[in-house]
Amino acid sequence: MSQYPFEADLTELQANLDHYVDVIFAALESDFLTMPTGKGFVEYPTFETGYEALKQATQSFRGLDPKAVRVALLQTPMIFIVLRAMLGFTPSEWAYMASSHTGLDITQAHARNLDRNIRLAPLTPLKCIDCNLARLDALVKTACFLLREGAPKVKSGKLHRLDKADTKHGLTGLKNLASLGVPYAMLLYERFLGRPFAGHRDSVSELIGDGLETAIEDVMTKAGMSFRKTKRAEKIPGFDQAPDFILPSEFNPQVIIEAKITEDDGTARDKVTRIQHLAELSAQRELRGENGFTVVACIDGRGFGARREDMRKLLLATRGKVFTPRTLKFLERTIKIILF
Repeated sequence: MSQYPFEADLTELQANLDHYVDVIFAALESDFLTMPTGKGFVEYPTFETGYEALKQATQSFRGLDPKAVRVALLQTPMIFIVLRAMLGFTPSEWAYMASSHTGLDITQAHARNLDRNIRLAPLTPLKCIDCNLARLDALVKTACFLLREGAPKVKSGKLHRLDKADTKHGLTGLKNLASLGVPYAMLLYERFLGRPFAGHRDSVSELIGDGLETAIEDVMTKAGMSFRKTKRAEKIPGFDQAPDFILPSEFNPQVIIEAKITEDDGTARDKVTRIQHLAELSAQRELRGENGFTVVACIDGRGFGARREDMRKLLLATRGKVFTPRTLKFLERTIKIILF
């Protein structure tokens, strides 16, 4: 029996499918306890600087005057991020609420760009003119209004987004917590509801896979193989969704490589479905008398080890050509067999 699934022919793969599932599972690694910081990562001292500036501007949250908050925010932009954390909103959600509250059109893209630009330079005074200043005013006014009002009563079976330890009772709650500190049990409970580091994990999700994609590029570059690495949301003729790598080019696709690292089984299942679709697309091309292509999967993370049935599907869709960082050294040989 072949040691790895990519060394087995289809008959051997089908006859020993569960064995090869075990081989892949044994090679998967998980590093979910660490994350890349990426550009725009805010260290705690910087966050605390913004918090203290907001606390000073509001007299320890005894009042939330939009004009005073806006003046302080322009001087210390980190206040914008602190306000968003207090609200518990994404930039897009804040933009929607501000548009509804003030009647001013604030696009989600504008809010996301403003949020990112501030994270890149959180303590550099912010320069806003004309319409951008009006949008900032609308965002600040909405935040101050919502934080002053707190969480309204809602129907049974519903939970309001402001029903949190710091924002539930409006200014009273903010003032008390600013003076006394947040009870640790409540802080942990809110983390439990919101997934610790969820916002940051989402913002660096692409960076997590960069290491694997870079390793794939290194293999192919050192081997002198031509390849096309696609960009996010790029349109490639003949594909409803651009593959991660195409060899030798999109004009003559012979090998398609899909790469993914995930700790989430739902994301892993989505990738398996995507790879199955690519295999079906290749079969359809062959039925039309066109050249098909071989689908290769390069994966890692505990998400792919959650469901045996998904791994069976992945192995069959790729005809065993599934690689992990441990077996990536065999990728060159496998691709050369396919191409040459």
